[in-house]
Parts: sequence; C-alpha cells; structure tokens
Amino acid sequence: MSNQSKAERELVELVASFEHDPCGFWDTLLPDEIVLDSWQREVLEEIAWGLKRTPKRPVRVATVSGNGSGKSFLFGAAVPLWALYTAPDTRVVITANTFTQLQTKTHAELSKIFYMLPVPMQQWFTLSATALVSSDPRHARTHRADLIPWSETSVESFSGLHNQNRRAVLIFDEASGISDEIFKVSEGAMSEANTELIWCVAGNGTRPSGAFYECFHRQAHRWKTWHIDTRTSKLSNKEQIAEWEADQGADSDWFKVHVRGMFPSAGSLQFIGHELVAEAVTRRVEVTKFDPLVFGVDVARQGDDQSVIAMRQGRDARSMPWIKLRNVDTMALAARVAQLADELHPSGILVDGGGIGAGVIDRLRQLKVRNVFEIQFGSKPTRSMPGQDSTVYANRRAEMYGVMREWLKGGAIPDDSELRADLVAPEYRYVMRDGRDAILLESKDDMRRRGLPSTDRSDALALTFALPVSLDNPMGHQRPNGRVISEYDPFADTAESVPERTARRWNAYENQYELETLPTVQTDWNPFEDR
Repeated sequence: MSNQSKAERELVELVASFEHDPCGFWDTLLPDEIVLDSWQREVLEEIAWGLKRTPKRPVRVATVSGNGSGKSFLFGAAVPLWALYTAPDTRVVITANTFTQLQTKTHAELSKIFYMLPVPMQQWFTLSATALVSSDPRHARTHRADLIPWSETSVESFSGLHNQNRRAVLIFDEASGISDEIFKVSEGAMSEANTELIWCVAGNGTRPSGAFYECFHRQAHRWKTWHIDTRTSKLSNKEQIAEWEADQGADSDWFKVHVRGMFPSAGSLQFIGHELVAEAVTRRVEVTKFDPLVFGVDVARQGDDQSVIAMRQGRDARSMPWIKLRNVDTMALAARVAQLADELHPSGILVDGGGIGAGVIDRLRQLKVRNVFEIQFGSKPTRSMPGQDSTVYANRRAEMYGVMREWLKGGAIPDDSELRADLVAPEYRYVMRDGRDAILLESKDDMRRRGLPSTDRSDALALTFALPVSLDNPMGHQRPNGRVISEYDPFADTAESVPERTARRWNAYENQYELETLPTVQTDWNPFEDR
C-alpha cells in the first residue's frame, strides 16, 4: 500500500469517526479562521444527541434568526456536508423559498465550504449546479445531496425522501416562504423506522402564520427551536445593526424580523394581526335588544371548501353556533338558510353572490325569505372604513375586511383555530384606483399558491359587514310576510286591558333565546274625545 493510499485510508477512518459528532467533524476539518458560533454548536449538538437516543425518532430543529447570523453556513453547508461524509448512502434534499435564494445563497455557501475541505475529501464527491453526488458511480443515485426548488405541482422529491436503514436529511432554507403543502407532504418522509431522520427548517420570521411559524407555536412540542438575535452573533455587523436600531426602533416589526430573530406582531403584508384576533377570542361582550342579527353566507366553490353561515348580533359573533356544511348543493344550502331565518328572524342575510352563490340567492328569493342581499366580492366598494374616511379600498371584499378589522377591536368571535387562521391569512397590497392608493387583498387563488386553504370562515364573518343593517323590527316578532305580531287593541276601553307584549331576544350568557317583556306606554289621551 502506498503512502498516499495509507494517508487517504487514515482520512477515511478519521471522517467516519465523526458519524454522530458534527461538532468534532468541523472543529477538526474547518480552517482556523472559521469558528463555530455558540448557537451553531448547540444546534449540531442537538442533532448528535437526537441520533443517539432510543427509540429512534426524527430529529427536528427549527431556527428563526436575523440577518447575518451564520444560518447559511450551518444549514447550507455544515449539516449537509457532515451528514454526507460520515454515513454511507446518505440522502440530502435542500430547498429554499425561491430558486434565487437556493442558487445565490444556499448553493454558494455549500460550494465555498466544500472547497475548503482537504483535497482528497473533495475528490469523494462531484459538485454541480444542483447536486453534490458521490464520485463512485455505484452510489451516485444513493449517496447525494440535491438542491431542489419546491413546487406544489411536483412534490415527489419531498414525499419520496425515503432511505430505509440509512440517513435522510431534509433542509428548508428561508422556510417562511415555503408552502404549507410542502411541509405537510414532507411529514411522510419522517415516518421510516430504523432510519436516521434529520429535518432542519430555518429563516427570517417574515410571516406570523403558516407551517414555519407553527414550528415555534402549535407544533413547538415536536421541534427543538432557537431564536437567534444577530446582535449577539459573531458574524454580524454591529455598526450596521446599531444604525438599523436607531432608524427602525428595537420594537419595530422590521427590527424583530431582521435582527432579533422574532416573528412580527403582524406580517409586513398581513391585513389582520394575530393580537387583534386573540383579543377578540377572549373578550366578553353584551348584546342589547337593539342590535340587529345578521347572517353572512359564504358558498363553497370547490370540494375541499365549506359553505359557512356566520351569525353576528352587534359585537357578538360567538354565542350563536355557526353552521359549516361540506359537499352540499345550492338547494340544500338555501333550505338550511331559510330554516334558520324562519327560526331566528335576522335583519339581514348577506350572501356571496359570486359563482354558484347566485343559485342560493335565487332559491332564497323563490322561498320568499326576507332581507336577502347579494354581495359581489369583486364589485366596487360602497363606503370607507368607519373613522378612516381617507382609507380607499379596491373592491368590496377589501372593504368588508376593513370594516371587520375595526369591529374586531371590540367584538367577540368563537375560539375556532380555523377561523383564527383564516382571519390572519390574507395579505394585501396597494393598487391605484382613481388616482389614489387603494387596499387590495390577495385572492383565494393566490393564497392557495402559498399553500393556504380557502378562507371560508372569515369570508362568512366579513359578509356580515358588507352592508349597514339596522334592526328590522325592534317592537315585536315578525311573520314571514313581514307584518308585526302584536295583541295591542287601540280601541280597548282602558290601558290596563292592553296585554303584555314580548319579543324574542338572544341571551348571550345563557346561550339561549328568551322572551322579553316590552314596555307598555300608558296615556290618558283619547283620540275620540271632543276637545
């Protein structure tokens, strides 16, 4: 055996000894000028500990960080290179929020660190624009790292990342911008037994919603998480950060996202913030007899969508249970709305008239249901947001959401996770209308492209604000034909003979309807007495 082959064999044995020691791997092989930051070391130690535990479970690490934290080195190079070099037939898939990010940042960092490794190690793999592949042709398909742009129309690379009895690594860079659908599909790759599974997600916290956000909130029990403040990072430009803090403020959403490694209070393009919704979930409100009852009916258009009937009386959209129907035709939906209208006598039934919603409206009118109004989301707005006359909306949908956003400051909504997600999901932008900047919410199709479901629940609630609705009949019940039911006889002999009148009113605290006695006006005036 030649000296060269002996040296290479010793290098192979050295590298293999770091199979479950990524910190040791980089402490030994990195040039002296590159030193692991403390938080990077913590993440690598978590991965090492996770691989050694019994029984084996997927190792899930999530980091949200500011700019210049060293994230690209850790997840673009340190984790994938260590994983490939220390275990045979390892498969790695790396994706990012955009193709540009994948090529100019992630791939660039992978290339830079790869060429810093000892030259013999560079010969073990071949680097291309989209992959790092074993130089041994027998393992070219089984021992490799692939950089793949994500696409909802092509999820095979994420659903098919299986590597039974070996090691599989999945890395999401700038994960806030990666579709929730890709997160969901990737769960399938985390189900193999007797396999070393590592899933890393990282990025700026640009959106306080979506799958990446939930890694730190509702799904936090499944992930080991880090918030990296770049003010404490070895690599960050402290002078630049000081300028940003002076210009933006340490508590601004921009500074939270780009420096402090936090999620914003509201997304930079998010129309309704999480805090506003959270307060409306817990708020107690009172309903008066002068608050009109309004239905908002959002009609499902696709198989996964739901038709929703939201009910709101004044500030209270919580007490009366909403109706959610899936896979019902327009006739069945109209029949349910008519039934509720006959029972509850709303002052307004506002129905989404787009698409198949027109069929529901036609049927309700055929059934002679009163107070039915057709609302076209894409039509022109009819009024400005109360108290903000300078606010301009591009269409009726944006206007409804604007009025609803103001209402949420004092209203009460159900504690429904899907409703909360719907309310905070839409983002917005400005477009020109009549020479002025107007607010336009993103369409449902655009939201689906971001991996978000249809906002059926929030649209139903928004419909209750599409028109100003006043109390239809504050002094008594209504018949289906609109006449007031009253036992008052104007020709009775005395005021004492006037019976008590009642009205059916919703009691929000008892969660039921009650009969309320209405006041009787007593007077000595006789319209037939000579004067």
